[in-house]
Amino acid sequence: MADIRNDFVGIKSPNPFWLASAPPTDKAYNVERAFKAGWGGVVWKTLGEEGPPIVNVNGPRYGAIWGADRRLLGLNNIELITDRDLQTNLREIKQIKRDWPDRAVVVSIMVPCEEAAWKAILPVVEETGADGIELNFGCPHGMSERGMGSAVGQVPEYIEMVARWCKQNTRMPVIVKLTPNITDIRYPARAAKKGGADAVSLINTVSSITSVDLDSFSPEPSIDGKGSHGGYCGPAVKPIALNMVAEIARDPETAGLPISGIGGVTTWRDAAEFMALGAGNVQVCTAAMTYGFKIVQEMIEGLKNWMDEKGHARLDDIVGRATPNVTDWQYLNLNYVTKARINQDLCIKCGRCHIACEDTSHQAITSTVNGVRHFEVIEAECVGCNLCVNVCPVEDCIDMVALAAGTLDQRTGRKVEPTYANWTTHPNNPMAPKVAAE
Repeated sequence: MADIRNDFVGIKSPNPFWLASAPPTDKAYNVERAFKAGWGGVVWKTLGEEGPPIVNVNGPRYGAIWGADRRLLGLNNIELITDRDLQTNLREIKQIKRDWPDRAVVVSIMVPCEEAAWKAILPVVEETGADGIELNFGCPHGMSERGMGSAVGQVPEYIEMVARWCKQNTRMPVIVKLTPNITDIRYPARAAKKGGADAVSLINTVSSITSVDLDSFSPEPSIDGKGSHGGYCGPAVKPIALNMVAEIARDPETAGLPISGIGGVTTWRDAAEFMALGAGNVQVCTAAMTYGFKIVQEMIEGLKNWMDEKGHARLDDIVGRATPNVTDWQYLNLNYVTKARINQDLCIKCGRCHIACEDTSHQAITSTVNGVRHFEVIEAECVGCNLCVNVCPVEDCIDMVALAAGTLDQRTGRKVEPTYANWTTHPNNPMAPKVAAE
């Protein structure tokens, strides 16, 4: 079997699947159950400074978005950092690390943006034997209004400053958790690197309101008739997370900066995609909260089986493999031509492809042939957009076929030209002069 042991900035774990800092990692009881189920590591739910206790709402903490089959697509939460006292958490972290020495135990921290506050908490966390710390610069609700969480993560100068404080005051690896609630994720990542951070993790939750109760007119989750924006996570945020991971992985200024990928990881395939785009491991929350801790067993076996099938012996064989294939639009090959093709043996004659193309796209799919209900691609009209593939309810019924070089494209009347390895140099590229000038 493939070797999926993970070494992330010197933190070793038997597999790359960690539980993210969240309710599932709030106490020793949960973490014990997680490790027994097979999780490779945890990021302990965010600790705050010693002092007045954190007070959470005693009511609904989650809003949700479901698919048509009631499958959970996303959770919005308004829960704050741990509301258990610091000493209890520290005692349990120490116990867990003693009982499970082969598992990764990283501690998430959030304290006021003052050097003294960070200097005070770092040694007591280090004393537990934890493997590393994660600086929570991503939480978008509750704590951000107090000048912490994403209020820090949205200011690169603060990120660099706090990361430097931590690196100067602890032996532990420092991971900076980034907020997606920012225009360009590269700037906070660059700041983390400048501050000496050993790695970044992303994404934290997306600031959101999932729904409104149209009887009480209160955003949900509703607390006594009022609601607040919260943090959105789950499968629905995966595309946002993948893009941000890729942006950091391919940015020359953060090249080589280790990344822990977070955001909608539910299956082994999700994890493999994150790692292919540059993540060294992944963190999971919503999937565990939806299906329980044992879901990791499917992730582990699925990843191993896929790696065996593809001949990948170690995680390093897949980490970053897709990153060079992520590019800017101007570098895409405009001579690459595909056409949709419908497998008539699989077609159930529902007509979704036709109506989507007819109403909203390029009128490239028939609805009848000789008076009989029949769906077929009109190649002369097809632009290869693949909308039909995405709306078809039957898997593999419609696929996209690339036209070979020299084939006549009926839509344009031109022969398909060879694919150019570097489209920026192609004479037909309208961006070529601009690219050359840059």
